Amino acid sequence: MALIPDSFLTELQYRADAESIIRSYVQLKRSGRTLKGLCPFHGERTPSFFVYPETQSFYCFGCGAGGGVINFIQRIENLGFVEAVNFLAQRVGLPMPEETDDTAGRLRLRILEANREAARHFFKNLSGEGGHQALDYLRSRGLMAGTIRRFGLGYAPESWQGLTDHLKHRGFTEDELVAAGLTARGESGRCYDVFRGRVMFPIIDLRGAVVAFGGRLMGEAKGPKYLNTNDTPAFKKSRNLYALNMAKSHKGDQLILAEGYMDVIALHQAGFGNAVATLGTALTPEQARLISQYAAEVVIAYDADTAGRRATRRAADLFDQIGLRVRVLELEGAKDPDDYIKKRGKERFAQLLSGSQSATEYEIARLREQHDLNSGEGKISFVQAFCQLMATLRSPVETDVYVSMIAGELGIAKEAILASIADIKSRKQREQAKKIDRDLHIFAEETPSRREDPKRAIHRRAAVAEDRLIRLMMKNPDYAERVAEQMSAHEAVTELNGRIFKAVFDKIAAGETLHMASLSASLDQAATRHLSWLLATGDGVAEGLTEALDYVNTIKAERARAERDPTESDSKELQDYIDTLKKIKRQSGGNQYGK
Repeated sequence: MALIPDSFLTELQYRADAESIIRSYVQLKRSGRTLKGLCPFHGERTPSFFVYPETQSFYCFGCGAGGGVINFIQRIENLGFVEAVNFLAQRVGLPMPEETDDTAGRLRLRILEANREAARHFFKNLSGEGGHQALDYLRSRGLMAGTIRRFGLGYAPESWQGLTDHLKHRGFTEDELVAAGLTARGESGRCYDVFRGRVMFPIIDLRGAVVAFGGRLMGEAKGPKYLNTNDTPAFKKSRNLYALNMAKSHKGDQLILAEGYMDVIALHQAGFGNAVATLGTALTPEQARLISQYAAEVVIAYDADTAGRRATRRAADLFDQIGLRVRVLELEGAKDPDDYIKKRGKERFAQLLSGSQSATEYEIARLREQHDLNSGEGKISFVQAFCQLMATLRSPVETDVYVSMIAGELGIAKEAILASIADIKSRKQREQAKKIDRDLHIFAEETPSRREDPKRAIHRRAAVAEDRLIRLMMKNPDYAERVAEQMSAHEAVTELNGRIFKAVFDKIAAGETLHMASLSASLDQAATRHLSWLLATGDGVAEGLTEALDYVNTIKAERARAERDPTESDSKELQDYIDTLKKIKRQSGGNQYGK
């Protein structure tokens, strides 16, 4: 782990306020002394992501993500520990210390260097002797020389080791190239190029680094039409968007979301520099949230086929969940934006863009196509589907406008439609409440994961005592020294808590402070998540040194019992946990679990 001075991490903890940093990525609402929002690390409709200003930590009760602000930046920006510290330090104007050691960070930098050299190699190949087919293809798609240069397009020849040999001559190892996704290793152990016989599209992140590639197959070669770099230490498909590095600088608060590389490039060449695309996958919640950081409105310009319409509905739903305005393009007479611009010109596309439908209007139009409104049965099925759609809307004004429109058009009482919508919402709320209650019991029994800490299920009394002692020491660091005098970290019964005790006691022995930033430098991901969970689920009961030493005695006794009979368990403290969590739920009005 990184060798960063504790004093620096302490200063960073004070300057990089968790609330302000996380708020720049997540829409947060205050809930008592905490803040809540939709988790940026998994898709959800009901907020289960909490920020705790008092402990400068976060925890998601849905997916279990947790930690301090450094851990948050690591995950949201896909950075190593030292890179995340550097990212935050730059943001708050704190000069980085010189002595750091981060193996993962160094590998990531080497991957980025290899990608940059690969992009140069591909670009050079395009204008070389073997690149005429790829260059002819790009010109046939209407791309001008300036556009090709601007996007850094290139060509990977039909060669098994051309790129691999080139990069090895540049000083990169085979292991680094495999980690970058540029090279693959066969069963014989021999390495070969991943991209062969393809037009190449460099994928550039918001900091201007080449993080990955997409490649379109040329000629009669076998393989998928488009091939994209798999996830690497420098790249996560679900968290990047093609051309966002350019589109983010476009004036205005609107982004156009297209399906593929060529659509985006054609749009940019036609003057629509606010176009982006996903990277060979359906839109993810992370990508939707990334778009929301740079736009207040998104126009979905997917292909006009059946698959494109399904993808449009899914994307519109994701954007609606995070409160982003959505419009949808109807590309009549064309299969995609590139095709539309070629057939009708950029002026007509601009008109189409300005007259685009809202996502709700788009969905209503689709429902009209699917039902016969000239028959009674068709009207009933249409209204039922319409009510399901209206039940998903968050704005009462928007609901009222569309209900009034449909009621008048079909000659149905507005009150009847509103009653049906209210009934659908009520059923969904009851189902959600039941799910929350089920999840509460599962959460009490299963968190932390039995896979990560299987001894918790057997030694519950010890686990509870350890949990409460750690919470107490984090809240009262002055007790930690006394606790360290009474027990050692290896006396802990459960594995995750044992690792936390060791980190805490090491800090105490070194005369350092106890907080999330410094502890996360010493803990692995699982232990960091568990510590964040401990801080998030504290019951707020005031305890002192006497209770701390009582917990120490309990842990010692449980350790002795565990050594005598490792299968012995006690369920009393588990019920205490469930009761405590129920109490938290009642006190917060269910907010921690999304009610």
